[in-house]
Parts: sequence; structure tokens; C-alpha cells
Amino acid sequence: MRTFHNALCVVVLATQLSRCFTAHLREDSHPSIPELTENNVSTRRASYKEACTPGTVIANQADALPSTDEESSFYDSDTDQQPFYFGRMGSVARETNFKKVQQFKADYTEAEFTQYESQRTGMNVVVVDRKGPKIYGYFALATEIHDDSGAPHTLEHLCFMGSRKYPFKGVLDKLSTRAYSDTNAWTDVDETVYTLTTAGWEGFAQILPIYLDHLVVPTLTDEGCYTEVHHIDGTGNDAGVVYSEMQGRQNLQGDLMDLEMRRILYPERYGFRYETGGRVEALRVLTAERIRQFHRDMYQPKNLRLVLIGEVDHADLLEILDKFEADTADSVPAYTAPFKRPWSNSKLEAGLTKTTVETVEFPEEDESTGEIQIALIGPDSTDEKLETALNTVLMYLAGSSVSVLVNKLAEKEHLTSMVYFYVRSFAQSIIHFTLTSVATEKLEEVEKRFWEVLQEHVAQPIDLAYLKDCLHRFKRQVRFTSEIGNDEFKDPVIKDHSYGPRDGSKLREALESLSVFDELEEWSEEEWRSFIKKWIVEPHHVSLLGKPSVALAEKIKSEEVERVKAQQEKLGEAGLKEKADKLEKAKAENDKPIPLEMMERLKVPSTGSIHFFETTTARSGLAKKLGIMDNKIQKIIDKDENGLPLFIHYESIPTSFVHFGLALGTAGIPTELKPLLGVYLTNFFGTPITRDGKRIEFEQVITDLEKDTIEYSLDRGNDIGNGEMIYIHFVAEADKFKDVVQWLADLLVNSIFDTERLIAAAKKMLADVPDEKRDGHSMLFAVDRMIHYKEASSVRATNTLVKALYLKRTLKQLKTDPQQVIDKLESLRKHLLTFSNLRVLAIANFETLPNPVSTFKTLTDAIKPGPEPTINPIDDRKSLLSDIGKNPGGAHYVIPMPIDSSFAMLTSKGPDSYTSPDLPPLMVALSYLDAVEGPMWQDIRGTGLAYGANFLRDIQAGLLKFRIYKSPNSYAAYEKARTVIKEYGDGTRKFEKLALEGAISSIVREFVDDKATIVDAARGSFIDLVVKRVGKEWSEWVLGQVREVKEEDVRKAFTDVIAKVFDPEKTDLVITCGGNMVEDLKKNFEKDGFKINVKQLVDFQEDYGLKGDDDEEEEEEDSEGSEEESEEE
Repeated sequence: MRTFHNALCVVVLATQLSRCFTAHLREDSHPSIPELTENNVSTRRASYKEACTPGTVIANQADALPSTDEESSFYDSDTDQQPFYFGRMGSVARETNFKKVQQFKADYTEAEFTQYESQRTGMNVVVVDRKGPKIYGYFALATEIHDDSGAPHTLEHLCFMGSRKYPFKGVLDKLSTRAYSDTNAWTDVDETVYTLTTAGWEGFAQILPIYLDHLVVPTLTDEGCYTEVHHIDGTGNDAGVVYSEMQGRQNLQGDLMDLEMRRILYPERYGFRYETGGRVEALRVLTAERIRQFHRDMYQPKNLRLVLIGEVDHADLLEILDKFEADTADSVPAYTAPFKRPWSNSKLEAGLTKTTVETVEFPEEDESTGEIQIALIGPDSTDEKLETALNTVLMYLAGSSVSVLVNKLAEKEHLTSMVYFYVRSFAQSIIHFTLTSVATEKLEEVEKRFWEVLQEHVAQPIDLAYLKDCLHRFKRQVRFTSEIGNDEFKDPVIKDHSYGPRDGSKLREALESLSVFDELEEWSEEEWRSFIKKWIVEPHHVSLLGKPSVALAEKIKSEEVERVKAQQEKLGEAGLKEKADKLEKAKAENDKPIPLEMMERLKVPSTGSIHFFETTTARSGLAKKLGIMDNKIQKIIDKDENGLPLFIHYESIPTSFVHFGLALGTAGIPTELKPLLGVYLTNFFGTPITRDGKRIEFEQVITDLEKDTIEYSLDRGNDIGNGEMIYIHFVAEADKFKDVVQWLADLLVNSIFDTERLIAAAKKMLADVPDEKRDGHSMLFAVDRMIHYKEASSVRATNTLVKALYLKRTLKQLKTDPQQVIDKLESLRKHLLTFSNLRVLAIANFETLPNPVSTFKTLTDAIKPGPEPTINPIDDRKSLLSDIGKNPGGAHYVIPMPIDSSFAMLTSKGPDSYTSPDLPPLMVALSYLDAVEGPMWQDIRGTGLAYGANFLRDIQAGLLKFRIYKSPNSYAAYEKARTVIKEYGDGTRKFEKLALEGAISSIVREFVDDKATIVDAARGSFIDLVVKRVGKEWSEWVLGQVREVKEEDVRKAFTDVIAKVFDPEKTDLVITCGGNMVEDLKKNFEKDGFKINVKQLVDFQEDYGLKGDDDEEEEEEDSEGSEEESEEE
């Protein structure tokens, strides 16, 4: 089942991805320390995999798993297939219990698939062999439950707290850290998947049997359940890692609407309708025995599929698995024991019997906009042809600004900021549409209009040419994603484990070729139109109208206060002491020290097993000022150069695609114009252009651009290592290289600032502001940027808190005096598009790509160089710091919001150079602190004080930050973190030698993660050589320095650098939290020397000098204007 998806993006993505709900993940803090960029500020969460990524299906072997959907027994191993023999490193071949089901290669990408099945336990294994430095493991279990207890989610957490052979909390993660590995897991409605990603096979092979021991024979103690799932602390408040996570999610708009949608779609006998993460009221009464029973029911080897992707040693793998099965034989059900396959009877055979339209309220202080979610029952998710057709049709209907739903409802009638779609692949596909930022008073009207547009569209012949363009684009994207990532393989393999037939029949059909696209190519207009009618227009559906409610926000807040108060009174002083004592005893039991010999048995693997991707760098034009390369690719480039001065950085890799991007600095744009950058970016691909003296409307621009590309996007430059820059990115097949360069020149120079299109862009951006302001974590960073950067910072100028005022007034200007706004945009473009501001990154196979330099003459002709062209310096983020940002200390804010949790950020000074001698010790110190099961994990997450807490370093700005994520009490989390830093600094706590080794291993793995794919490696070379100017050797240099760091160096980093983050006089503090938390947080932080200012979000809004008469009046006029325009059209 391959899925195409449309996207939620800050600016514009032609390849639009889906707007996904969040699945439950056990971990949020980073095990090593990322640099602070826009792309990594969010916590480590997973999205519903079937909603967000392309996929196909494979299946198990029929001999071992009967295809009946009823309760069944596993057969004995007297099968007609012969046992599989293998040899290891020249050793004598020996027998294994794993038979090879089938093996084949894909004909559209470099990947080979092998499927094994154990004749002892029924465990299933799928290996996808492909080159790269990392091994990716996904250990999937189909999990079905018929209540809201949260047993699947809590079990996922508890499996990490020890196993039969390794009965110590944290041992798996501590060992993994030493082996260049990272563990994680997610629980979705229908599955639980554990992940192991490792740099190199050697480390993966060491951790695999330890990990499986935790899954198949975990300890699942009462004490672990008490601390990790739910407990009442000594103050009478509810806590626990899972409880804190779900408390922060339960009343969010997305979660409320998703659960209600599934409640309506599925009757009570279907597990899809339940909250597998756990409702908080159910988590408060969930017992350890209930979780243990769920483990007995679901975590049997015959319900486990291992998916491995990378350079896998098959012989070693099977030997490891054989030994593991022998070791656990007395603890798992017999191969022939009855087992009812989860989801074996989960299809809604009759579909929906009626259409339902309901209103779902969600707590929110801004009642101006809501959201519409629509769902329908789709085809069988294992039918490759129907699934591919479905996703093609969805792309046709809502895949871009020219698709019928987006064009009508968002671009023309301005009824929603965007129409998104995604497909959730349960037994049957569930088709979802989401209409975002809909005026609350128009929710019912817009829902009806959605269906009117669809009905009008299928009442006449559809645009077959565009639909086939969508089919072709979809196929190109499958080829592309198969080359650069793993989702094209892992998602369908995992989904097939839950729903696919057990005879392996879908494996070749789904993954060997893309022939299904050729079959669909033959469909007629009538067949496509009938398909749309059958699956989308004519069936019954469910529509939910998400309505914001201040009253509900107040009700939830007051009810929670009353509930906790009653709980405290019921417990009394003696009861509270009893709870505190019970918690301390549980912690003591959970935190028993891991025997040193257990840790020492695992040796740190050699880096020789890590096979890095190699790219070849070349330069032309002004890029040669950075140095001239001496290699065969440089010689190819030099032959074609002909004096073209454009700065072009080349990275040659083996690929059939061409990736190229243009990096533009924003330093030369006048400050007063920078808030318009957001409008410029949003409008960039959605505006008319002039070509050969003729005007081409935006619909034709997008249609033609989609024909020529696989991806195109424009956003701030986080992907190239500097958020102050702008990066325009294209991916296309190699034979479209010249066409796409022409597109870039046309869009940059020949685009038309059209009033109607600018109004559409501004309205879409404004419509999203209320949604953005509902997210406590996003607003934490929004306020943080407002106080730490000058107005001249483009990051600050495009902030939500600037958009809220500036865009409202810009929209009014566009209606009353549009030329004034157009003139400003022309001025912005003039300052942006200077020849000295252009840096091109080109990634392709330049041994075969013709005219690698002269192709760019189109761009040089469009933006002409001066007589002596030069190149501007890279935007300096440190120079854009505000006075507060340059000297942190004293800016302390608490901002109340309608949320159930709290988020905090502390900011102080840090190293500001990539070659600073303070950097390597700091890297080790932060890696030590932030390790999974490290000090911050154990003392904050492990005690239920927050779902996560971690450090973020920003070298370009010279800042170090500490973030507390989703906490019931940010002060308690801060206090604990401060104590940890103090005790390591003064020697009260001793550093663990093996944990320090693990910290260094984590840093090695982090560098591997940055270059996990060959395209990542190529882009990383550009970042190191051009943006950061540290050279290709910097990684080796800093890793060498890191390996030389001594314990005293780490302690010095604690006292001299990290301690400042927790000193009120040297750190800034921003907290976003529920309104009922403000008083206690203010009191407690002030007790520690912070000077707390309680502010509202509106206090941080800024208009950059663009004044308006009456913003409320403008808002009303804007709403009325939208309605009039809609009626006219």
C-alpha cells in the first residue's frame, strides 16, 4: 500500500505531506545534543506512520501461519520447505530454525528483500539489504485492545525497565549508547513498534538479543508501573511519565477530534475506537497485572516481526536469533499453542450505515477559528492497485494549490487555510480530509461547501490529463523516496504484519516492481471518475466540526483543580506521607545499580563497521574562492565552465536524480521589509509569471512545475544550517535539469505580484495564527525568539507573534492600497536577488549529467553580475542577537495559555565557535546528561516531573539552552536539573566511566545520523564547507578532540558553562503553562531569585512599525470581505 500525502508546511511544499496526529512515543529527549535549529526544536515524537509516509505491503508464510481469521494453532515444522543452512565467515555451514520464505530484488531501486520465519516460535523477519552507514531495526507487534486503559502504551514504556537476563532499569539504553545505538518505540491504534538504529552492524548485533529479551521476557514490576505509569506524589498531585504525557494531550484539539472520529466510525466490538495511549482517568486505576496480562496475550514471538534495513550480516543475524530462541524457549508459548491473530476480524464489511455530522468542542481562548475533519471508509488496505489509485485520486483532489478542493476552498473562496488529506491503513483504509483554520461561525457552511465542490466536479468529465500527471508524479516520488530513505519499505512491511495474508503472496506484488502504475495508466476517464464517486463522493461519511470554547477551557481547569483538591483532602497528611514513602521505595527498587560487569561485557564497537557514504566535491565560479578541488568531477566541471561567475557548489553521488537548491542571505533586506518575507515565501510558487512576454496564471505554473519535478520547496535555511537564510530546493529526474533551472529563474525574476494571489497568501497565513498560538511548545520558542533577537532577524520577523499584527494590517492594505504592498515586495525582491547573494548547491551524478555549469546560464542571465562579481558573507546570526540575547540574565517570563501542561526554556551563553576549545568538553558533558537513562532522564523523566528535558546548543548564536517539555510542574523539573548540575560540579555525584564512554559513542552516532543517506552526506558537505566554513575535516577533528576529553574537563564544563543556565542572574527564562499553574510557578521561581513577569502572548506581538486604526474592526471587515468575495465567485 503506497500512500501519497499532502503536507503541513511553514511556507510552501509542492510535495505536500499529511497533517498527522501524534502517536504515543516513550521518549522525547535527545540522547545526544543537537544544534538548535528550527528543524530540531520539537521533541522526539512519532506520527502515525501509515498517515505520513509512502508504503507497500508484504506478508508472512502460510505454512506457519494459517490464513484463517479465527483462533488458530501454529503448525509443526514438518513443512515441505527445507531448512536454511548458512556459513559464517568461512565456518562450516550449520542448520538454523529460520527458513527462508523468499528473496528478490526491487527493479526500481537498489534494495534486496529477504523474508525468514522461525520454525521454533513463528517469529518473522524481513531484511531489506541496502548500502549505508546505519542499520535500522523495527520490531513490530500487532496490538489490539478494547478499552481505554492504555495497556499497549504503558507496556511499551515498561519493556525498557528491565528483562529476565537484564533485570535493571536503564540497562538496555545504557548498553545501546555504548554501541552507537539509539532505541525508541511508538504505540499506535493498531501496533506497537520498537526501534533500534545503529551506526554499523557490529553494534546492532550486540544490542539485538538484549533488546529482544526486554520485549519477550520483560520484568514488568509493580514498582516500575508505579513510577513510569501513574502515582500520586507526596503533595497529592498525579504524576508518572505516561500520565504526564497523556494529561498534556488528552484535551488537545487533534486528540479530541481523532478519538471522537474513531468512536463514530467503529462500533464497540472494534479495537480501533479506543484510546490506546490511555485516558487519564483510566491510567489512574490501571494495574501492573492488567499490563502483564496484555503482554501475555500480545507479545508472543509469533506476533513479532523484525524489520531490518541496511547492510545486514544475514548469517550473524540468524545465529543471534537461534541462540535467543533457545535461551527463551521455556518462557514463550509453544509453537503449536493456540493464538488468535490481532485484527483478524476487524473489517467494517457493511461500511458506514449513515452520514454523521457532529460538533466537537475543544478548550481554547481564541474562539475565532476551528477545524473540520472528514473521514470515509476506503478499500482493503492490502489491495495494492486500489490503494495506489486512491492516493492518486487524493493527490488529484487535494494535493496542491491547483487541485480542485484546495483551489476552490482555500485559494479562491478563502474558506480554509488549506485542505489536507491522509490515509490511515487499518484493515480498510480510512480516508481523512482536514480543513484548517475555518471561521468558527462558518464551520457548518464550509463542511457543506466541501461536498458541493466534489459533487459539482464529478458531475462532468474530470481533468484526465492532470490526473495522469498526478499518477506519474506519484510514481516518480516512490522511486525517489526509495533511493533516499527507509519509509518506502518499513511502513508497508509493518502494516502487512497486522493485516496482510500469512502466505507471503503480497511481497513481490507490492515491493518488487511499480507495475501497478502501468496498470492504472490504462484507466479511462470514466473509470477514474467512477472510482472517485464510489470511494469519496457517494459513500456515507463522518464530519466533525472542531469548535473552540473558552467555557470548556475554564471548565476543564476548574474541574481539575477541584479533583486534585478533593484527592488531597481525602488522603490527608498521613495519606500524603504514605504516598511519598511508597514513591521513594519504588524509586529505590527501580534504581538499583547495574552491575559493572554487566556493562563491561559489551565492548564499544570498532568504527570500522560503519560504512560512510562518499561524495565528491567540485566548484565553479565564485565558489572557487573557497579553494579549487583536484578530482575527476572538478575536471568535468572545468570543461564546461566558460567563465560563468555564478557561485556553484557541486556534490557528485550515484543517483538518477538531480537535487539543486539556491541559498539566499537575508542580511541585505531592510528591517522594515523583513516581516513581508513570509508573504514572499508563501506566494513564491503560487503566483503568475511572465514567460516570452506572455502571462502564465498560477494554476498553469503549478501544473507544469509538478510535471517537471519530484519535489520543490522554499523555506528558511534550516536545512542548510542557517535559519536566517532562505533556501529554494528542487528535486527532478536528471533529464529535467535544464527545465527546472529555467523554472527557478522564472520564479525568481519573472513572477508577478498579483493582488488577488497576495490576498490569498496573507489570508492563509493569518488563518493559521490561532492554531499556532494554541501550541504551548511552539509559543515557548516564539516568545524566546522575540526576546533574544533584534528586529533585523528574519527568524524573528516571520514569527507567529509578528504575523498576528503585521499580516492583519498588510491584508487591509492589500484591499485598500495594494500597490503600496506590491512596491514593498518589489523592493524586498530587489534586495534579495543580487548576484552576490546567490549560492547554488547541485547534487547529482556529474559523470553522466551534461552541461553541469552552462545549464545555469539561464539564472546568470536573469540576475546579471556586476563587472567584478563578489559574494556576500554568510548571514551572521550572532550579530542579530538583541541586547538580552547578547547578555542573558534577568528576562524571566511566565505566559498563561489554555493548555494542561507546562513548557520551559532557560537560555545562557555558550561557545560561539566550532573550533572553540570549550566545545568538545561541553559536547561530552551534554551527551552524558541527556543520554537515555542518563541523569536528566532518570531524575526528571523517571520521576514523572516532565515528559522530557534536554539541552540545545546554538553555536552560531553562542547560546546554550535547557528545555523542559510537557511538565506538570516546570519548577520542580528545573530544581531537580539544577541540583544534578551542582552535584556533578562539586563532586557530590561521581561520573561513571562507562557512561562517559557511552556519551562519546552517542556523539559518534550523532555525526552518523547527520549523514545517514547519501543526499544527507552531500548536503552536509555543503554545510561544512560553505555555510559553517569549518571544512570537511571538522567532523574528524572534533571527534578526535572529543575522544581526548578527560573527566576533569567535563566537570569544568559543568561549573563554567552549564551551571550558568540555572543561575537567575545569568540565564533567561520563558515558561508557557496552563493558567492554573501560574501562581505556584511564579512563587517558586521567585523564591530562587528569578524576577518573574507574568505576560500574555499579546504582549510579545509586534507590528514592525505598520500601524492600524482598530485591529478588531479590521478583523470583522476582513471576515465580511471574504464572504463577499466568495459570493461573487
